[in-house]
Amino acid sequence: MSHYQNRQWIYARRPETEVGIEHYDLTEQTLDSDQLGDDEILVKARYWSVDPYMRIQQANHTTWEAPHPVGAVQGGGMVGQVIATGSKVSGLAASDWVNAYTGWQEYAVCPSDEAIRLDPDTAPVTTALGVLGMPGRTAYFGLLEAGRPQAGETVVVSGAAGAVGSIVGQIARLKGCRVIGIAGSDAKCTQLVEELGFDAAINYREHPGQADMQQAFARHCPDGIDIYFDNVGGVITDAVMECINLRARIIVCGQISQYSGQLDQPEMGPRFLHRILYARATIQGILSRDYSERHAQMLAAMAPWVKHGDIRYQETFMDGFASLPTALAALFAGANTGKMIVRA
Repeated sequence: MSHYQNRQWIYARRPETEVGIEHYDLTEQTLDSDQLGDDEILVKARYWSVDPYMRIQQANHTTWEAPHPVGAVQGGGMVGQVIATGSKVSGLAASDWVNAYTGWQEYAVCPSDEAIRLDPDTAPVTTALGVLGMPGRTAYFGLLEAGRPQAGETVVVSGAAGAVGSIVGQIARLKGCRVIGIAGSDAKCTQLVEELGFDAAINYREHPGQADMQQAFARHCPDGIDIYFDNVGGVITDAVMECINLRARIIVCGQISQYSGQLDQPEMGPRFLHRILYARATIQGILSRDYSERHAQMLAAMAPWVKHGDIRYQETFMDGFASLPTALAALFAGANTGKMIVRA
């Protein structure tokens, strides 16, 4: 029998505005390997996912699910290595790399059928949290199925330097579209164009109002906007609605500009349904979980693109288990390029 001291970040208090370390408690418990069920595995986490949806779950009201319970381990994806297995576990052995949703803790016991075995020789294991994981699945199905891109169309992506947006833009380019990214710094905009192949990028901090953003779209999207992949909401989205083309498709993936405010009472913006009417446009919300059962389909397409360099990915690392709440706060401050990950 082996004993493991397991540190956990407990979600303890609901934030009213920005989330920070003050909303979490760091606790410790002991795990024993002989407590494993026959079909369970014990995993030591090496990398933890940090995602915008975590802030949505902290709202007081039901969103796509009930609010994250106070007093429980913060939920989230993890990549780690198997330490021990139950007597009936097959297909997994000690030292194997796995991806599982076990939250912010250093060790976890989980059913073996809820862990996905990873091959580090095929792709770096951290990609299971990013380009070949939930963000990649969101980008792939969200753009291709809700957006239905056609060659020659103009695609605008907000939050374009993030884990989802950066992939959306590259897939759109592979489909022959003109792609405009929106990000929060000149450095990020330069990366989008020079490293990821976007046709142009707009620094929204230089265009703080709706009229300013509309002028930027007039320059970069002279033929209007056919597809808008929305990760941020707010003023940027208000401006996009004035520039959409006939039969435009608006994909709502996230509203990160609203998450640090009163999630139960989002700020009011211009009314734009008349624009949807005139353009006969469609708006569709998407959630990654809607496509979970089709994850293998995404991998079949995305893994070769990543392997051959058709899609490039970016990761931002913060070090140490203790930094997880800080990393979540930093995500909302725009400190990441690509996927935000904390490594042990």
